[in-house]
Amino acid sequence: MGHISLYDAKTHLSGLVERAAAGEEFVIAKNGVPMAKLVPLPKVTAPRTPARALGVTRIAPDFDAPDPQIDALFACGEPDGAPDSAANR
Repeated sequence: MGHISLYDAKTHLSGLVERAAAGEEFVIAKNGVPMAKLVPLPKVTAPRTPARALGVTRIAPDFDAPDPQIDALFACGEPDGAPDSAANR
């Protein structure tokens, strides 16, 4: 495990991340005092599976499809069928 100063870590962060991803570990020190450890993350072997924490067992195919009412609100308009807020004042 290598020790590296905070200044050197900032200067060479990209290279240190590559080396850590390859398996090296580094302790980053500030004024000679160890402050953090840069370690590799475990390799992902399989895609994540939903945990069903909210009881959701199915997601509709159009889940990510745009919603015209929300699009209208972001365009400073009123969604279809909604009363005009200026008329209610």
